[in-house]
Amino acid sequence: MSSYTDIPKMQELWLDVDGRRIFVAETGEGPPVLLLHGGGPGASGVSNYSRNIARLAEEFRVIVPDLPGYGRSSKGVDGTDPFGHLAHGIRGLMDRLGLDRAHLVGNSYGGACALRLALDTPERVDRMVLMGPGGIGTTRALPTPGLTSLLNYYSGDGPSRQKLEEFVRTYLVFNAADVPDSVIDARYRDSIDPEVVAAPPLRRPRSLRTLWRMDFTRDARLSRLPVPTLVLWGASDKVNRPSGGSMLAERLPDCDLYLVANTGHWVQFERPELFNRLCADFLAARR
Repeated sequence: MSSYTDIPKMQELWLDVDGRRIFVAETGEGPPVLLLHGGGPGASGVSNYSRNIARLAEEFRVIVPDLPGYGRSSKGVDGTDPFGHLAHGIRGLMDRLGLDRAHLVGNSYGGACALRLALDTPERVDRMVLMGPGGIGTTRALPTPGLTSLLNYYSGDGPSRQKLEEFVRTYLVFNAADVPDSVIDARYRDSIDPEVVAAPPLRRPRSLRTLWRMDFTRDARLSRLPVPTLVLWGASDKVNRPSGGSMLAERLPDCDLYLVANTGHWVQFERPELFNRLCADFLAARR
C-alpha cells in the first residue's frame, strides 16, 4: 500500500485569486485534474491524496490545491456561503492556471466545493468524482456523530491531539490501525496554526438560510447537471451518511454510484488501489 513517502516531486506555487493566496502543487501531464481535499482539522491537498497522486499523474496533469482556509492557502472562509466561497476560489485558480475546463475530484468538503462549482458553471467541468461529499441531505436529519466531532474540534476546551486522533481513528476511517501516528501528528500541527484557530474554515451554520443553501438535494439545478459524475461512498462512513450516494444517483442525470464495503469516509486513503483504478478509468472514459 502507498504511503506519504510515495508522493512524487511536485511543482509548488502560490497564486493570487481576488487578493487571497492559494497554494497549489502539481505533477504529471495530460488532461487536467484538480484534487480537492476534505475539511477536517489539519487537512491539506497533498496529504489528503498522498496515496493517489503518483498513480493519477501517470496519465493526467494532477493539480492539488490547498482549499481556501487550509494548509498554505490564505485563511478564512465566508460562513454565510462556504461552498460558494470555496467554489469561487477554485474557479479563480483555474482562471489563473489558464484552464477553461478540468476534471474535478472532491472528498467531503472538497466534494461539496466541486459540486457547487459544477452547478454554478457546468461548462468549466469535464467529469467529476465525488467521495462522500458534504451537503447531501444535511437538512433532512441530525448531524452524524462524525460530523459533530468535526464541528466541535475548535469549540469547548479547544483543539488537542487527543480530539484529533479520536476524530480520525473513530470517525474518519473504518480501520483505525490503517492511519499511522505520523498522519495524526502532522494534521494536529496544522490544525493549531494560530490563523486557523482564529478563523476555523468549517463551522456550524449560523442561520437556517445558510443551512438550506448548503443542502444540494434542495437545489433544482441538480437534476439538470450535465456533468458525468462518479460517486464513491464508504459503506461505513460515519461523517456523511452513505444514503447520500443514492440521493445523488437518483437526482443527477449522468451518475454512477459505487458503495465501498468496509470503508469509512476516506475512500481514497483507505482503498487507494480501488480508488485509483476507478477514478482513472472514469476520468479517461474507460467505463
